[in-house]
Amino acid sequence: MCTRIPHGVLLILLAAILWGTTGTSQALAPSGAHPLTIGALRLAVGGGCLLLLALLRGQITRDCFKHPGITLLAAFLVAVYQLSFFKAVAVTGVAIGTMVAIGSGPLFAGLLARLFHAERPDRRWLVATTVAVAGLLVLFVPAPGSRVQVKTAGVLLAVTAGASYAGYTLAIKRLLPGNSSDAVIAVVFTLGGILLSPFLFHSDLSWSVTPGGLVVILHLGLVATALSYLLYARGLRSVPSVHAVTLSLAEPLTAATLGIIVLREKLTITASIGIGLVLAGLVVLATGRSKKSGK
Repeated sequence: MCTRIPHGVLLILLAAILWGTTGTSQALAPSGAHPLTIGALRLAVGGGCLLLLALLRGQITRDCFKHPGITLLAAFLVAVYQLSFFKAVAVTGVAIGTMVAIGSGPLFAGLLARLFHAERPDRRWLVATTVAVAGLLVLFVPAPGSRVQVKTAGVLLAVTAGASYAGYTLAIKRLLPGNSSDAVIAVVFTLGGILLSPFLFHSDLSWSVTPGGLVVILHLGLVATALSYLLYARGLRSVPSVHAVTLSLAEPLTAATLGIIVLREKLTITASIGIGLVLAGLVVLATGRSKKSGK
């Protein structure tokens, strides 16, 4: 008997798969592309596209600004995520950088949800997250005879990205009631782009107008940001925040796969076991029955 994946879970998984392409996109960017400017341009293009769509649909209303403090916090954390994530990937590689960034998110999400939210992590989340975190720990166990080293600076940046990701997920969840999910995402990401805009005035952007640079920026902005976060916000309406963050572990799995196949990054035996454990945790959560939807 097949287990049906709830609609909200499916939307978040699709969004996470699209996010998983960001690290590889950065790695394929023309020389001269800096992680800070890549993150800023991603939000500028993605946020601008989302805002334009929301305005054309008449979804931007006064209600979108009822909680200015939460809105600004979400935008700030979105900006922090871009900076820390892209820098982490540049330092420690696409596969491990993305795995640590998103893999650490469930821990922060569970803690923040318990402290500031009405949500309390359930048993399925606990099992799935425990298995996934065990997989992350295995990533740091060196394989016999392997010279592959995990860089501490990259890991710390990735953990910062994981914390900011969990934070803005919970903040956006708080903004959704009474608002269009598309409008909330548009406002938050546009503000996040504004916060990062100063980096664009002090950087060499010549690479971004080359054919390769344009492809990278358009992909990151339109596909890996605008489309993916529209899917994510709609999925959040029916999926608890802590579950959503754990489901997002589909992102590092996608990133690891692309890193190995496209970028030919080396993966040790222990790292392969770790990724397998993360996948197992993801399956536990994704195929469970939703108490809210009953699906």
